Amino acid sequence: MEDNKKLAQQQRDNLISELSDNILKTAKTIVRPEDGDRKVGEIAAEIRQRLSFEANVLLNEAVTRLSPARLYKEITDAPQRTFQRFGKNFRFQHALMFISVIILIITGMPLKFPTLGISKFIVVDVFGGLENSTLIHRIGAVGLIFVGVWHLGYITISRFGRRDFLLMIPRPGDIKDFFHTLMFFVGRRSSGPKFGRFSFIEKFDYWAVYWGMVIMIGSGIIMWFKEWFPKYLYDIGREAHSDEGLLATLAIVIWHFYNVHFNPDVFPMSWVWWHGNLTEDEMKHHHPLEYAEIIEAESKRIIEQQEKLEQAGSDEK
Repeated sequence: MEDNKKLAQQQRDNLISELSDNILKTAKTIVRPEDGDRKVGEIAAEIRQRLSFEANVLLNEAVTRLSPARLYKEITDAPQRTFQRFGKNFRFQHALMFISVIILIITGMPLKFPTLGISKFIVVDVFGGLENSTLIHRIGAVGLIFVGVWHLGYITISRFGRRDFLLMIPRPGDIKDFFHTLMFFVGRRSSGPKFGRFSFIEKFDYWAVYWGMVIMIGSGIIMWFKEWFPKYLYDIGREAHSDEGLLATLAIVIWHFYNVHFNPDVFPMSWVWWHGNLTEDEMKHHHPLEYAEIIEAESKRIIEQQEKLEQAGSDEK
């Protein structure tokens, strides 16, 4: 059986190579390229890489879909192909965070720009005065502190939390993906980079929140309990709180809202924050490397189960 697998792999590699050469040859007859052999070689390597990736994914998909129903059910334990991206714990954290942050923005920006008419409307007409607005702002701050402590416990105690935290750590490949994305946006690459569980965009989002929470909670505590701290520290804390609050608001409105709401791929909204799931097509489009890892693991488990059943059948005979 092992020899058959190696032979099949070799045949697939040969077919990929032939198909790659055919694609490149056809393209060259159509456009008569002016670029040299180096450029053509780079394109040929990219074509082989993409064909090989898709061939491996399709092979694993074929194994899972052709497997006996009982094996597929044992492996996937799901009536339809959806993939859980975020569990309830993480989704509740996110919900508490965005409620807290919205409260903080609505009650905090009027203090940053007190002369604007909308600021006076929010503070006086909506909340009934500065005292009430300050109280609601501190309620939002308590919510943010609570979710910060909650998340620290989550990434420490929970197995999924620890896994996701480690995957969120930036790597050299993220810089490569960043420039790859820029080249794709200006038309210098035929496709964007393939992302795993977290793209560099999501990592930036995550660490921006981390950084923002440290600044906002730290400076907020100094301002809340100013009698405990020297005046110069209070002045620094107030300036940091004000500027970081504006920066965080702009980051949320421009960066985060675009990626989860206004991006044409997800408009009007990605609902993963609510139900935590992605469809198979969404996984292939947004997280193809993670999808390939999952489907490969399922394929291996099905093959192992199949081999165990065949071995048990042989033993009974």
